[in-house]
Amino acid sequence: MRIAVTHDNGEVFQHFGHSEEFKVYEVEDGVVKSSEVIGPEGSGHGALAAMLDDKAIDVLICGGIGGGAQTALEERGIELCAGASGSADEAVEAYLRGELINTGANCDHHGEDHDCSDHDCGSCGGCHGAPAFTGKNVGKTCRTHYRGTFNDGTQFDSSYDRGEPLEFVCGAGMMIQGFDAAVANMEVGETVEVHLMPSEAYGETNPDAIFTVEIASMPGAEDVEVDQQVYLQNMYGQPVPVKVIAKDDKTITFDANHEMAGKELNFTIELVEVLD
Repeated sequence: MRIAVTHDNGEVFQHFGHSEEFKVYEVEDGVVKSSEVIGPEGSGHGALAAMLDDKAIDVLICGGIGGGAQTALEERGIELCAGASGSADEAVEAYLRGELINTGANCDHHGEDHDCSDHDCGSCGGCHGAPAFTGKNVGKTCRTHYRGTFNDGTQFDSSYDRGEPLEFVCGAGMMIQGFDAAVANMEVGETVEVHLMPSEAYGETNPDAIFTVEIASMPGAEDVEVDQQVYLQNMYGQPVPVKVIAKDDKTITFDANHEMAGKELNFTIELVEVLD
């Protein structure tokens, strides 16, 4: 078995698509026999998934990863274990002991890969299921550059800064609804400006997704800090990302809303390529 871990100075790197190196472990009979650090061949989730396939990787352990990357790995038969953090070596050992839980797609670039299927936090703006729009690009793989800003002009994300267009299947639920719909009828080379209300993006903030629990009822809760993101389990045993927003001697308060819930977003979108 060959296990690859997104790697940075001995730690699990937290952004799969931006990984600048991977640590690859050779495992026999459940024991690590050797390891080496390799550099990526290309950038972006498609190129990285292809590189891991070429290296005969069986399992990828990483921190944050989006839905598009998860699909690319699945297509190549590479098992994903996302949501890891801390020491890369310890993450591999935890995996081999069966103690590492895969969170699945768990991050985005604020236009990409919003995944609310693991919980019912009310922050989803209807981005999954059949598309609520039609267009010549629906069902096709689109590559776009984009820049996202808040209403005060502050930039929160940009594919231009990363130097790599965003690739997704239009209408497949890989994008927030307003971004997806904007691309549906664009021409290659066209640039559009869109303003999205929360209902077209990450939904309104749901007060029911903010909850307080007794620290004594949650082993390990005494060690977490305010503003830290952690993963809890829902009633189905699925991991749900939440943010710690308050804590005192006896209780801790979590927010399961998406960080962009309730926000109006602006995007400049350039359609670079459409692949049939």
